Amino acid sequence: MPIIETETASFTDGAMFDRTFDEGMALVEETARYLDGKGREEARVLPRKAAMLYAGESMRVTTRLMQAASWLLVQRAVRDGDMERDDALNDRYRLGSREICLGQCAEDIDPLPAELKDLLSRSDSLYRRIARLDDVLFGEGEAAPAGARGQMDVLAQAFK
Repeated sequence: MPIIETETASFTDGAMFDRTFDEGMALVEETARYLDGKGREEARVLPRKAAMLYAGESMRVTTRLMQAASWLLVQRAVRDGDMERDDALNDRYRLGSREICLGQCAEDIDPLPAELKDLLSRSDSLYRRIARLDDVLFGEGEAAPAGARGQMDVLAQAFK
């Protein structure tokens, strides 16, 4: 199904996109600071099993945030005219790595540092919101009804 241009333009031109974009980029920066600093120190003192869990979950949070940031940057590029809408339809610009990013850890994450658990939770929430938006804006679903009410319904559905 082709991209629904009015829905995409309406979303990317709105305050909700700006807030989501800012939140995503701030979370990327916060996570990078943590993993390169305090997180590295916390991981060093973890027991071996917890350290392995830390390594896996830090990769999951990084993957989520890379995918979310990439998707947000593509949407902004389309909005700003730096990328054609038709190019954004390519699968390589869709939100990826869903099996990793939406998967649950097989182990209990209680032994992990509180800050990493917080970053995992917040990155999961952000990724899930963007996944719903990606599905609504680019997915195979029905087109939203025309008009402001239809646009509001699309966005409300994406942020459930």
